[in-house]
Amino acid sequence: MRYDVLIIGGGPVGNYLAKLLAGKLDVAVVEKKRSFGGKACTGIIGRESFERLGFPEEAVLNSLRGAVFRSRIQSFEIARKSAQAYIVDRKTLERKLAEEAVKRGADYFIGTTFTGFRGGRARLQHLKETFEVSADFYVGADGIASTVAREIGAKSNAEFLKGFEVEVVGEFRRDFVEVWVNKDLNAEFFCWVAPLSDEVARVGTLGSLEALNRFLRARGLRPTSILEFKAGTVGLGWRGPWAKDNVALVGDAALQIKPTTAGGIVFGAICAHHLARAILSGDLSTYEASCSQIKRQISFGLKVRKVFKGLSQEGIERLFEVFSSEEARKVIEEQADFDDHLRTFKAIAKRPRLLASLLRISPSLIRALI
Repeated sequence: MRYDVLIIGGGPVGNYLAKLLAGKLDVAVVEKKRSFGGKACTGIIGRESFERLGFPEEAVLNSLRGAVFRSRIQSFEIARKSAQAYIVDRKTLERKLAEEAVKRGADYFIGTTFTGFRGGRARLQHLKETFEVSADFYVGADGIASTVAREIGAKSNAEFLKGFEVEVVGEFRRDFVEVWVNKDLNAEFFCWVAPLSDEVARVGTLGSLEALNRFLRARGLRPTSILEFKAGTVGLGWRGPWAKDNVALVGDAALQIKPTTAGGIVFGAICAHHLARAILSGDLSTYEASCSQIKRQISFGLKVRKVFKGLSQEGIERLFEVFSSEEARKVIEEQADFDDHLRTFKAIAKRPRLLASLLRISPSLIRALI
């Protein structure tokens, strides 16, 4: 068998790329799972990004119009009148994108594992059958532990963290996400509550299972009210190259992940657009450079991540005092973009009083901002 493009990995980004290319080229997707979904994913996507990227409306589970930020001793709220982000069902998102790709002519090999390259061909295994497929271009969209990345010798310089998330019954504000920044609960990352309804939410954190359990207790949520538990790994940092010869990486396989939130769907989909253009032009050498905007976002996020790791809880409390001020909240409410944190922080840094306050707390944060 031969295709123009063989995409290895049928997650959100792999299926999205297949949708972009199908009908223009002969495309096939290889997915080792026997069904879509199943991975740990909070699935919060900014409304602007969701609509701009053309994601399927059927995947939306809930709309969010605000956020409550909590530290150990403080809290403040950011709210807008209309929805600013959506919580999506990953399985529905993956399946609907795959359906669209198939309708446009893509072939899918479900329950099929990519085992490596041999002689310029992809070696695949389905049940006990091993076979080879050739293509003009190969794309690794096969996640953090990418086999394609290993095959092309891609190197990683990243922090890998375990993620834990549950769906749990409790009492929630349906249209507000909760962000808890309390190093007594978790010194590695923040904790979150993403409501699916007034009574069920996705609750999680990165770092350790013990940190998640501490947070559940602090939030007053009972372990016996958990309906679903998922775990996974995220990589915050760099992996490269993103393209070598006729092979490219995209999405989590390329670590196109926001270091501030560990979300990867939007960054991966944006890079999929750039990769699709490179493939259609027949030249992958333009791909990585064309993703410079995403690279800037990742670089900025890594700087913020470094600042967070170096802050004490006292420093976090002082930052909360700044961000909870009327001036800061107004800037965030008017100019914040859920998927463009660099733009949000730059808007704050343009306010002299806010900038001076942040400078007193963390000069390194200001260096990250500017």
